[in-house]
Amino acid sequence: MSTTPTPIHAAKTQLSRLIERALAGEDIVISRGSRPVVRLVPVEAVAPLRRFGAMRGQLVIDDRFFDPLPEEELVAWEGGK
Repeated sequence: MSTTPTPIHAAKTQLSRLIERALAGEDIVISRGSRPVVRLVPVEAVAPLRRFGAMRGQLVIDDRFFDPLPEEELVAWEGGK
């Protein structure tokens, strides 16, 4: 749902209401002058950042993973020719 941008001065005085609207799923955009500058979104709506090494020690890759693929599987991966 798209809304008209809220000027930054109005956002300062209506912050609690804007937060409630964002939590309800409304698209809240705050503008500086006539230019939209930020979007207010619930924290859970933002995807968490992936952290390098987060799965370390939780996955086991068998040594066979690095073995060459059988010919029929290679053909399938390369378009079945």
